[in-house]
Amino acid sequence: MVSAAEQMAANTSWSAFGKATDLRKRIFFTIGLLIVYRLGTYIPVPGIDGQALRDFMEQAATGIGGILSMFTGGALGRMGIFALGIMPYISASIIVQLLTAMSPAMAQLKKEGEQGRKKINQYTRYGTVGLATLQSYGLAASLQSGDLATTPGFFFIATCMVTLVGGTMFLMWLGEQITARGVGNGISLIIFVGIIAEVPAALAQFFASGRSGAISPAVIIGVMIMVVVTIAFVVFMERSLRKIHIQYPRRQVGMKVYDGGSSHLPVKVNPAGVIPAIFASSLLLLPITISTFSGNQTGPVMSAILAYFGPGQPLYLLFFAVMIIFFAYFYTYNVSFKPDEVADNLKNQNGFVPGIRPGKKTAEYLEYVVTRVLVLGSAYLAAVCLLPEILRSQMNIPFYFGGTSVLIVVSVTMDTIQQVQSHLLAHQYEGLIEKSQLSGKGRKRARRKGTGRK
Repeated sequence: MVSAAEQMAANTSWSAFGKATDLRKRIFFTIGLLIVYRLGTYIPVPGIDGQALRDFMEQAATGIGGILSMFTGGALGRMGIFALGIMPYISASIIVQLLTAMSPAMAQLKKEGEQGRKKINQYTRYGTVGLATLQSYGLAASLQSGDLATTPGFFFIATCMVTLVGGTMFLMWLGEQITARGVGNGISLIIFVGIIAEVPAALAQFFASGRSGAISPAVIIGVMIMVVVTIAFVVFMERSLRKIHIQYPRRQVGMKVYDGGSSHLPVKVNPAGVIPAIFASSLLLLPITISTFSGNQTGPVMSAILAYFGPGQPLYLLFFAVMIIFFAYFYTYNVSFKPDEVADNLKNQNGFVPGIRPGKKTAEYLEYVVTRVLVLGSAYLAAVCLLPEILRSQMNIPFYFGGTSVLIVVSVTMDTIQQVQSHLLAHQYEGLIEKSQLSGKGRKRARRKGTGRK
């Protein structure tokens, strides 16, 4: 039987969108901030030799691998003020969440509600400043050693560090504003827009390689088919659910006895979404960035790291897969689906899983189910991210056709559309409530008039 919410979702149309003024404001606000982000990627860091940078990027376009440009929206290739992108914030979030899971003091902060959440967010911002400072120094020193600075020296490094750290903090603020006052997750949308903006150039380069004979027509057709199949597979897996049957007992209100109802607790095959892929990719970003701009000036340690953990290397792929699986479990149990909290909520609502005692037994059962479901979910994430990486390293296919970029684009699109539908449903509910109140007032007035006439 179709629920009222599903009926309203099916009836959403452009007319309903036109009446939802608050949703329109949120969408325009989001688009405006994303345009600001894209403009910032074209503002260069002071003290960079533009011609030398362009020549360097043309030579290093293949070696840089699109993993850098994917998360910076091309700002790194142009050395814009957003060259570090949002990666320091994501890395700081990873560290803070790990500390929250391991430290009793941080775990206690998380239980303090809104005040604890504000403190954790503040620690994340401090961590972002620290990581951005370290990464900006490494990038500035690499630019200087690569002869890409017009006036090398302390002043150049200091100016570059201040600019890059300020750009990252501004991006973090943009993402928080989009999440709070716009539509969708701000951080994910910034990465999403960066990928979409670079796709036309990647397509042009891909087809140019086909015209020059570097890539055969069969490979081009195969890649297009692979992208379509990957998109369909991602959509299918992101919508896949494991439904757990929930039963509610009979209840008596006064003299009436109401029959117990039943519902389902949906558990997504991939509860963590695109977060594990972003987290794992962020850990592989810094060594590639430093090595790209330092050229032949890399030390023995960095050279050894790149030799074993360079894109397409077996250890790189193994580390990528292990990190994706780890973050899939970690993020699910610490953020998106907590069995203990879900079991407590069911117990407070007098709901139970048939055959399972409420409380601790229900939490253990939910953890058992989610763990088994995540075997499939984490394997799906690893396969989507790794298989195109292997094909790219073997066939020299541009990175933007990789699994991580497709996964981010599809997942963020689906989440944003779902949030837009939620806002439309909320607007329709508000409209129905207002109509019912107005009709109720109209009936009361009619009754008063009728009584007065009598």
